[in-house]
Amino acid sequence: MLSSHTPSRKARFFKCALQVNPARYIEYRGKTQTLSEDDYNQQMLSAAQEAGIEVIGLADHGSVDAVDKIRDLFTQQGIVVFPGFEIASSEKIHFVCLFDETKTSQALERILGCLRLLDPQEGTRPSRLSAEQLIDEINKQGGFIFAAHSTGNNGVLQCKSNHVWQYKGLLAAQIPGSIDDLKGVESDFYRRAFLNKDLKYRRERAMAAINAADVAQPDDIKKANAACLIKMTQPCFASFKQAFLDADSRVRLNTDKPENYASAIERMRMVGGYLDGLDIQPSEHLNALIGGRGTGKSTLIECIRFVLNLEPVGKAAKAQHDAVLKNNLGREKAWVEITLRSATMQGRQFKVSRKWGDQPIVQDDQGHISPHEPSDLLPGIELYGQNEIYEITRNPQSRHRLIKRFLAEEPHRFDATITQVQRKLEDNRAAILKALQQRSTIEEDVEQLPKLQDQATQFQTLGLHEKLKIIPQLEKEKQHNARVQAEIDRIREAIASLKDSLPDSAFLSDKVLEGLPHANLLKQQRVTLDQITSTLNQGIQQLAQQIQQTEQSITPVYQQIQAGIRTEEQTLEKALQAIPASQGKTGREIGSEYQTLLQKIAQIQPQQTALETRQAQINALYDQRTKLLLERSEAISAHSSMLQKSVKQLNRKLEQKVQLTLHNEGNRQPLFDFLVESKLEAVGPKRLAWVTEGDFSPTNLAATLRAGEDTLQKQKKAWELSPTVMKALCQMPESRLLHLEELLLPDTLAIALNVIHDDAQIPDFRPLEDLSTGQQCTAVLHLLLMDNLDPLILDQPEDNLDNAFIAERIVAELRRAKLNRQFLFATHNANIPVFGDAEWIGVLSVADKKGRITPEQQGAIDVPAVQQMAADILEGGENAFNQRREKYGYL
Repeated sequence: MLSSHTPSRKARFFKCALQVNPARYIEYRGKTQTLSEDDYNQQMLSAAQEAGIEVIGLADHGSVDAVDKIRDLFTQQGIVVFPGFEIASSEKIHFVCLFDETKTSQALERILGCLRLLDPQEGTRPSRLSAEQLIDEINKQGGFIFAAHSTGNNGVLQCKSNHVWQYKGLLAAQIPGSIDDLKGVESDFYRRAFLNKDLKYRRERAMAAINAADVAQPDDIKKANAACLIKMTQPCFASFKQAFLDADSRVRLNTDKPENYASAIERMRMVGGYLDGLDIQPSEHLNALIGGRGTGKSTLIECIRFVLNLEPVGKAAKAQHDAVLKNNLGREKAWVEITLRSATMQGRQFKVSRKWGDQPIVQDDQGHISPHEPSDLLPGIELYGQNEIYEITRNPQSRHRLIKRFLAEEPHRFDATITQVQRKLEDNRAAILKALQQRSTIEEDVEQLPKLQDQATQFQTLGLHEKLKIIPQLEKEKQHNARVQAEIDRIREAIASLKDSLPDSAFLSDKVLEGLPHANLLKQQRVTLDQITSTLNQGIQQLAQQIQQTEQSITPVYQQIQAGIRTEEQTLEKALQAIPASQGKTGREIGSEYQTLLQKIAQIQPQQTALETRQAQINALYDQRTKLLLERSEAISAHSSMLQKSVKQLNRKLEQKVQLTLHNEGNRQPLFDFLVESKLEAVGPKRLAWVTEGDFSPTNLAATLRAGEDTLQKQKKAWELSPTVMKALCQMPESRLLHLEELLLPDTLAIALNVIHDDAQIPDFRPLEDLSTGQQCTAVLHLLLMDNLDPLILDQPEDNLDNAFIAERIVAELRRAKLNRQFLFATHNANIPVFGDAEWIGVLSVADKKGRITPEQQGAIDVPAVQQMAADILEGGENAFNQRREKYGYL
C-alpha cells in the first residue's frame, strides 16, 4: 500500500541544469575567482535549490578534478549529479559529455584518456577525434553526448556541419532560448534545422532541443536558459538517456512546459472488496492499467464510476456496471475514496468517498463537508467501460451530447432566451385556452338570451310586466351593492400586499458588512431603505385608517340598500300571490317562474359586453403569441448561425480526421411523435411518413391548419397528403394546434470519418452509418481525445480498433493531448503505454483471490521492472513488445 510518504512511482518532468562548471571555470573566461571551492559549491547548491533544480550535469572543459566535492555536497541534498566534461572535436565543435551518477572520477579520467586530447594537461584543447568518432566513443563508454551552444561559436549548426548534425548517435543540441526565438536568425536556418524542415539537415529522428547554458557562477543557474525539463520516474542516468529516445514526449525546454490547469484524479484508495488495500497515485498525464484477464482492470474503472456517481451509457453497460459492483464491492460493503483536483473549481483539491449502499460524500481540502456533487467537480469527465463507445455510435442522442461538449459556448447563450420564450408560450397557451373556455361559456349564455326574452314576452301577455318590472332592477341593485363591497376588499388586499413587499434591510446589518471594503457606502444605502420603509409604513397606516373610515361610512348605506331590497321583495311576494292561476299553475308559481326568468335575463345582458371584452383579450393574447414566436425564431436563427460557425471551428481542430455536419432542426422525430400522440382519426404512423421527409416547421404546419382546409389544399402535393390525412388534420382542436407550434426540433450532427490514413492523400470522409463497427468507434474516439480539462477514462479502448490505427493515429493524439489532460486506460494493447509513453503504468495481479497493485508493480515505461511486466502481460508477449520497443527507440 502506498502512503503519503511513498516515493512517486509516476513519471514527471525534472528540472535539469546540464552544464554546471566548477569554481575554477571562470578563469577560462579570463576572470578571477574570488570564492574558495567550498564556498562556491555551497552557493551553487543554494542557488540550485532556489531555482528548483533537481539534476545537474558537470561539464568542466576537459577536466573532472572537481567532480567529487560537488557530487558529494549536492547528493546529500537530494540533487542528482551526472558527472562529465565539455570537449571539442578535431573540427573544434563543442560537446558536453555526461555519465552515470555513480561513475567515479578515476573512471572519468580513463574515458578522457581515450578521447585523444591534444594536450591532456590543458582540457580546453580539442581532441584528435572527429565529431563522429567522439560521439561513437562516448556512446560506447555508456555516456550521453549533446552539442553545446549549437547556434553559437564552435556550435555544430554555426559550423554548418550537417554530417555531424545528421549523425545518428547525436540526440540533443543546446540552444539559448526557445526554437521560436531562432526565427529569422541566419535566414531562419537554425529554426528550420530544429524543426527538421531543412533538407540538408533532415534527420530520421528530429534533434532534441535543450536549454543548458554554461553555469560559470552560482546566479547563472537561476537563468531560464540554464535548465531544461526531462521526464523520468526517478532521476537516474538510465532514465535520463532513455528520455532522449522519445524526446518529443520527455524533453522540454524550460519555457515549453505549459501550466497544467486540467483536473486530475490524484489518488485512489479502497477498503474492502476485491481491490481491498488498493492505494494508487496516477499521473496527471497518461496512465495505463494492465494485467491479465480477470485481475480487476474493469473493476477498478467501474469503482471510479461508482464513487463519482456516473451513469453508464445504455442498458447493457448499466447491467454490467451493477453486476461488477455487486460482486466486488457489495459483499464486503467496500469503501472507495478518490482525491482529485478540479479545474472548474480553480484547481482546488477535494476528496470524494462512497461506501457501498451509500451516496458519495465530498470533502474540501480542509476536511469540511462540501455542498458540491462529484458532477460539479468534474463536469466534463468522460468514463466509458467496455463496448460503451460502440453504444455511443448507435445512439444519436449520446453522439449529439458528446459533440456539444466541444462546441463553443457562444451559441448556448441563446438557449436561455429560447427556454424563457418557451415558458412564456406555455403561459400564453394556458391563458388563451382559459379565455377561449370563458368565451365559450359566455357565448352559451348569450345564445340563450333571445329564447329567454321570448319567454318573457309570453309572460308579459299575462299582464305581469308592470307588476314584476322591479325584479331586474332589484337584481342590478344587488350586483352593484356587492361590487362596492368587493372593491373595498380589493383595496384592503392591495394594502396587505404592499406591506408584505416593504424593504427589509437586515441583509445590510453591521455584522454582515463587517470587513467589507465599501461598508460605509452600503450603510448609506441601508439608511435610505430604512427611510422609505418608514415613510411607506406611515402611508400604509393612513390608508388602513381611510379604509376603516370608508367602511364605517359605507356599511350603514350597504345595510340600508339590503333592507330596501328586502322590503321590495316582500312587496313583490304579495304581488306574486295576487297573480291569478293559469294553465294548472297557481299565481305564485307563475310569478316565481317569471321572476327567475327576469333575473336570468338581467344576469346575461351584461355578458354581451363581457363577450366583446373577452374577444379583445383573446385577440391580444394571439398577438402576444405571434410576437413570442417571432422572438423565438430570431433566437433560434442566431443560435443556428453561431452553431454552424462553431462546428466549422471544431472541424478545423479535428484536422481532417473527422468531419461534422450540422443540420439545423434536422431531428423531425418530435413532430412525428406529436402527430402520432394526437390520435388523428384513421391516421396511423405509416400515413405520417411525409412528416419526417418534409422541411416545414411545426409553427408553419399549425398556421396552415388554423387557416383552414383551402390553405391546406395548396400544400397537398408538396407534403404528399392523402384526403384522409387532410381531413384528420383539419379536425385538430385549437389546444393541439397551440401545442404544435411550440414544438422545437433538435439539431442533428452527422459524423463522417476520413478512412484514408495517409495525410498526403485526399481525405475520403464517409458517414458513420456507412462505416464498420471499428471505424465507427474510431470516429467517436477522435472526439473523445479532443481538448477537455477533465479526465478521460476508458476500459479497453482498443476493442473494435486495429493495431495500425492505434499506433498511427490514436497514440499520436494521446501524446499531444496528455500534456494538458489526464488519461486513464485499462488496456491489453502495448501500443498505448509504449508508443504513448505512459507516465504511470499500474500492473494488476491477483494474490489470495484479491486484486492488487503493489509499489513494485507501478511506474513509467522507463522503469525496467515495469517494462518486463508489460512485455509479459500485453498482447503479443515479449517478442511483440520488443518490436514495439525498437520502433519506440529503446536500446
